[in-house]
Amino acid sequence: MTDASLTPATTATGTRSHTRDIGLKARYAAERRFRAYGLAAVALGLFFLFLLLGSVIAQGYTAFWQTSIQLDIEFDEEVIDPDGNRDSDRMVLLTANYPLLAQRALHEKLGVDPDDRAARRDANSLLSQGVRTQLRDIVVSDPSIIGTTRTVWVLAHGDIDSAAKGQFDLTVEESRRRVNDRQLGYMQTLEEAGVMEGRFNTGLFTFGASSRPETAGMGVAIIGSFYMMAIVLVLALPIGVAASIYLEEFAPKNRLTDVIEVNINNLAAVPSIVYGLLGLAVFINFAGLPRSAAVVGGLVLTLMTLPTIIIATRAALKAVPPSIRAAALGVGASKMQMVFHHVLPLAAPGILTGTIIGLATALGETAPLLLIGMVAFVADYPATPFDPSTALPVQIYMWSGQAERAFVERTSGAIIILLLFLAVMNITAIILRRRFERRW
Repeated sequence: MTDASLTPATTATGTRSHTRDIGLKARYAAERRFRAYGLAAVALGLFFLFLLLGSVIAQGYTAFWQTSIQLDIEFDEEVIDPDGNRDSDRMVLLTANYPLLAQRALHEKLGVDPDDRAARRDANSLLSQGVRTQLRDIVVSDPSIIGTTRTVWVLAHGDIDSAAKGQFDLTVEESRRRVNDRQLGYMQTLEEAGVMEGRFNTGLFTFGASSRPETAGMGVAIIGSFYMMAIVLVLALPIGVAASIYLEEFAPKNRLTDVIEVNINNLAAVPSIVYGLLGLAVFINFAGLPRSAAVVGGLVLTLMTLPTIIIATRAALKAVPPSIRAAALGVGASKMQMVFHHVLPLAAPGILTGTIIGLATALGETAPLLLIGMVAFVADYPATPFDPSTALPVQIYMWSGQAERAFVERTSGAIIILLLFLAVMNITAIILRRRFERRW
C-alpha cells in the first residue's frame, strides 16, 4: 500500500494509537520509578534501623556478663565477731570488716608478700567494693557460717572487668591506663588458674543504684516501671473505655461534643514534657504526693495515655457494623444491653490492641518522669508505689551521664532490655489483633 492510499481517518487513528502507547509507557515507567523510590526508602530505613540496633548490641551485650573471682573465704570469727556479741547485737554482723576477709583470700591465691604494701594495694584493687555487701549478706542470712571456709565468687572491680572484656587499650604506656602492669599480671595468674572468669550478670537485673558500675543494676527501675504500668492499666483503661463509650454511643452530637473530640485529638499530640509539668504542679505541689514516687509517675503517664486509648477505643467501636446494633435493639435489648452485650465484646480486640500500644508508649517515656523527680539515687527496692523509685528509661538516662567506661555497656545493655520489653508488647498487640480480628 502506498502513502497515497492512506486516508485521513486512517492517519488519525494511527496517531491516536501511537499517542496512547506513549502514554501507557510513560505511566508504566512512572509506576516503576515509584516502586523503586519506595523500595529505596524501605531499604534506607532498614539500614539505619540495623545500624542503630547493631551499635547498641555491639556496645551492650557484654553487660550481661560480669567478671568474678573465685576465692576461698575464711569467715574468721576474730574479724566478724571478736567479742561474741552477735546473738545479742545483730549490728555486729552488719559492720564487720568483710573486705579484709576477701583481701586475705586473694593475697593467698596470688602469693602476695604481706610486707609489700604496693603489691597488696594493687591486689586489693582487683576486688569490687561491693564485696562488703556480698559477704555481709551471706553471713547475715546464715550466721553459722562464721568460723568456716567457703568458696565464694566475688565481683571484680569495674576497671578489671573492662580490661578483661578488652574495653581498654592495654598496649599504651602504663601511666595512661587505669590498670597497671602488676594488676595485669595478677589477672593473667587468676585466669590461668581458672578462678577468674565472666559469669552471667544477674546483678544487672537485681541490684539498685550504685556509683560503682559493677554493682549497679536495674532492679529498682524494673520494679518502679512495673508499679507505674500497673497504675496506668488500672486507671487509664476503664476511664478511657468509659469515655469512649459515652462519646460514641450516648453523647448527643452537638458543638460541645465536637469541642471535646477536637481536644482529645489535640491532647494525643501534646509533647510528653507538658504532662510532666502538669504532674509537678498538680500531683506534687498541689496534692502533696511524694516526689520520685511511682504513684506520681503512674498518674502522669495515665494522663498521657488516656487520649491514645480513647481514640483507639472509639475507632474499634465505629468498626462494629450498625447492623449489630440494629439487630440487638430489634430483639428487645436496651441501649445499655446493646452496647455492653454486643458492641463492646466485638470491639474488645481493637481496644486491647490500643491499650497495649499506649502502655508501650508510656513505658518508654523519660521527659515527664524527669520533671517529677524520678532521677533520685535509689538503692533499695520500693515496697509500695509511694516509695522512692525510678524507671527503666530514666535509669538509662542517668547511666548515660556517668564518666566510667563500664557504664557505657550498662547503658546499652539497659537499652537492649527496654527494647525487648517494647518489642514483646507490640508483638503481643499484633498477635491479639490478628487472632481476634473480625472482618465484616
